[in-house]
Amino acid sequence: MLFLHETHRVAGDRADEFEASWHGRLDQIAKGDDARLLWFFHQSHGTGPSYVVVTITALRDGASFERHLQRLETGDLHDWYRELESVRHDASSKVLAPVSWSALQEVSFDVVPTDGSEKALALYMEDTVLPRTGRLDDYLHAASTLYARDTIGKRMAEGTSLLDLRACFRTIAGLHAGREVILWQRVERPELLQPLLTREVPAERRGPGTWMNDALEFRDQWESRLLRTVAWSPLD
Repeated sequence: MLFLHETHRVAGDRADEFEASWHGRLDQIAKGDDARLLWFFHQSHGTGPSYVVVTITALRDGASFERHLQRLETGDLHDWYRELESVRHDASSKVLAPVSWSALQEVSFDVVPTDGSEKALALYMEDTVLPRTGRLDDYLHAASTLYARDTIGKRMAEGTSLLDLRACFRTIAGLHAGREVILWQRVERPELLQPLLTREVPAERRGPGTWMNDALEFRDQWESRLLRTVAWSPLD
């Protein structure tokens, strides 16, 4: 399964129109058995550029991706997708694939809502990482053990974790394809965001043997952003 990740820089005075346009096309995007919109996010103000929307669409395979692109370029989604150009400044996209140990591997299209029904809002932290040249496999191994298992997994079991690591993706098409990794994390305890944002990570969490310290061998460049769902986003 593949995931089409799109970042849209939306015109501020037409942000509501942009969201309504996606909301109104849920059924049409889901026509057939190739694609389902999974998430529609607004990037939280104060965590990056203004009026940024992120959408993630699941695609069954490469052939499904090709057919989806044909629908956007010449098919039934063409007019809608062109209309989006009038309410956004620009957009960038990339294709993601889950790594072998990612908790999220497949999505059952049968359980993805397409009726726009509302649900509780959710907040995600998206970490986009560029491991050091030649250290991608080492980074992924450390992320699966020291981070996913020994850090997040342990804290989740204790009920103390800020984050729940829902998926780990590699970018396979788009900017930084073949090198970029995305850690896809749902914020489970939002109250822990304030200390994270307002003070340095405690020394005991960034010393030898911790993820913050040991992963520096494999990477020291990443970007984090907070993404909030809308009530009608198919998945929360």
